[in-house]
Amino acid sequence: MPNERPFSAGEEGEEEAPPARATKSRGKRASDRGGPDKRERILRAAIRVFARKGFYATRVSEIAKAAGVADGTIYLYFKNKDDVLVSIFEDRISKLIKVLRSELEQGGTFDEKFRRVIELQLGLLEGQRDLAEVVTVNLRQSSRLLKQYATPLFTEYLEVIAGLVAQGQREGVVRPDLNPRILARALWGALDGVAVTWALGGGGESGQLHRAASQVASVFLEGVRRNADRA
Repeated sequence: MPNERPFSAGEEGEEEAPPARATKSRGKRASDRGGPDKRERILRAAIRVFARKGFYATRVSEIAKAAGVADGTIYLYFKNKDDVLVSIFEDRISKLIKVLRSELEQGGTFDEKFRRVIELQLGLLEGQRDLAEVVTVNLRQSSRLLKQYATPLFTEYLEVIAGLVAQGQREGVVRPDLNPRILARALWGALDGVAVTWALGGGGESGQLHRAASQVASVFLEGVRRNADRA
C-alpha cells in the first residue's frame, strides 16, 4: 500500500499520525465559523476529486479549487486528508442509518420493511456514482481507516438490519435457525458488491440500482422466509 500523504502544510512526504476522531468537536469548529454549508461544499468537492483521481493522488489544493475555497480553509473543518475521507463516510452512512431507522418505524410487514431497506440503501446512491465509488472503493484503500473509524458505524448499520431480522423471527415469518447478524453481514456484502460494480461501470443506465434492489430483495426473502415445510 502506498504511503498516505498528509493533508496539511509541511513536507509532502512527511507522515502524520491519524487524528483522533472527535465528531462533536469538529462540528463545533465548523459552527463557530458559521460554515456548515461550506463544510458540505468541501465534502462534495472532495467526493468528485477522489472519484476522479483516487484518494492517494489527490492534493489539498485540488479539493480547495473544486470547492471554490482557499487551501487554508480546508483546515478550518478537517485535520488532514484522512479526515476528509472518513467524514464523507461518516456523514453519508449516518444519513443512511437515520433514514433506515425512520422508515422501519413506519410499520408494515417484514417483507415490506426488508424491501424498503434495500431500496433505500441503493436508492441513496442512484445518480451519485462518485459517492458510490468513494465509499465503496476509495475507503478500502486504507485498511487503517476502515478498522479505526468505519467499524462503529458499520456495526450500527448491522444492528439495524439484525434487529429487523430478529423481529421477523419473533413474528414467525423468518426462519428461526438463521443468525440475524450473519444475515445482516451477508446483505451488506451483496449490496456493497452491487454498488461497487455499478460505480466502476460508470454508473450504468437510469434505474439500474432500483431494479437490482428488487432482485436482491427477492433472493434474500426467498432464502429467509419461514415456509411450512421448514417449520
